[in-house]
Amino acid sequence: MAQQKILVIVGPTAVGKTELSLDVAERFGGEIISADSMQVYRGMDIGTAKAGREERARVVHHLLDVVEPDESFNVADYVALAEEVLQNLRERGVMPLLTGGTGLYIDALLKGFLFPDASADPNIRARLEEQAEHDPLSLFQELEDVDPASAERLHPNDLRRIIRALEVYYRTGEPISVLQRRQEAEDSPYDPLYIGLNRDRQELYNRVDLRVDQMIQEGLVEEVEGLLNAYPEQPTALQALGYKEIAYYLRGEMTLEEAVELLKRDTRRYAKRQISWFKRNKAINWFNLTETSAVSVRQAVCSLWEEFCQEPS
Repeated sequence: MAQQKILVIVGPTAVGKTELSLDVAERFGGEIISADSMQVYRGMDIGTAKAGREERARVVHHLLDVVEPDESFNVADYVALAEEVLQNLRERGVMPLLTGGTGLYIDALLKGFLFPDASADPNIRARLEEQAEHDPLSLFQELEDVDPASAERLHPNDLRRIIRALEVYYRTGEPISVLQRRQEAEDSPYDPLYIGLNRDRQELYNRVDLRVDQMIQEGLVEEVEGLLNAYPEQPTALQALGYKEIAYYLRGEMTLEEAVELLKRDTRRYAKRQISWFKRNKAINWFNLTETSAVSVRQAVCSLWEEFCQEPS
């Protein structure tokens, strides 16, 4: 079976992915698959910049409002649901447009190398976790010995991923980095065309600040207050960007002005991390919306997609 062609639009928050995705999806009769780790939660709308009623009326959206904020949801859950959507779109002959800022979800779905030999060994895991409590640095040194490639890309304090890498090594006898490369080389069911959007840093940061101000005007404080009342245990979802900062204000730990400034700062930092993540993918075709008009970018992306669809998978 031929690989399924997918248009993938990525970039940092507030860069302009939504506008481009809607225009291109409309142009080709496509449907949008969200790749956002927070938009899966119901009731978390304003703080996640989730597509609203008008946008969903223009184009069908998938993987929004999937679970409640107090339900567990991880990247493996996302991949399973996204694969179902993509199969459905393939059967209907509909163009899939995957867009969002959660690079981990996108890579897991399209490259499929994040879960080699996913079964865990509780005994190995317990031993490594106990070692982490008493001598965490020794774990990183151990990883340097058995899997230097993974050690090079992981921070010494990233104990969760260090333990995972060591667990895979002791279960399989092979470094996780080798298994990842092997899986990445295998034929994927998907053939993605990557489009990346960026802007000059100051313009992007200005847009981030403006978006935060708009969220406050649209009722972000009230949204967070309602969620905190509904979920007093404050599940992991409510520790998300845009929610934890406003929660500080609602708990009286800072003024609203301080909470808003903190949210702007945290969002700018998040955008910077997103750019760093996506820059590692050399297959992305980048467009700078500071230098090129949105109309020109849309025309270029449409042309690239048309050419891409003519190529054999």
